[in-house]
Amino acid sequence: MQTLEHIGIAVKSLQTAIPLYKTLLNTTCYKTETVESEKVNTAFFQTGEAKVELLESTDPEGVIARYIEKRGEGLHHIAFEVADIHAEMKRLEDAGLRLLNPVPKRGADNKLVCFIHPASTGGVLMEICQTVPENLP
Repeated sequence: MQTLEHIGIAVKSLQTAIPLYKTLLNTTCYKTETVESEKVNTAFFQTGEAKVELLESTDPEGVIARYIEKRGEGLHHIAFEVADIHAEMKRLEDAGLRLLNPVPKRGADNKLVCFIHPASTGGVLMEICQTVPENLP
């Protein structure tokens, strides 16, 4: 079973966006993190069972910077927590969906992540994620 884990929102500046989302969501940012492999700084807000993840590019050529340049700030992706990311990736591939990475990679918030191409999902970038077991490096 999949559950909504978070909604990713591309922003130009965490310094500007964090106070805005603090007001909008009526809660505080509980964590910020840099994900070097994705060239982003992230900020997380807990909103009931799910989270909001703000994504700020650390590189003008990074995925988030290019996204904002093309589409502006806003919804970037929707992420679903899965129990076994490897099994879920195989299931999705077998169903004909196009994955953006062949193996899960480390993402923010202690997750293994895999993105599904928007061409396979009606135009919405989807992410599946699994919390990294504590015994993995």
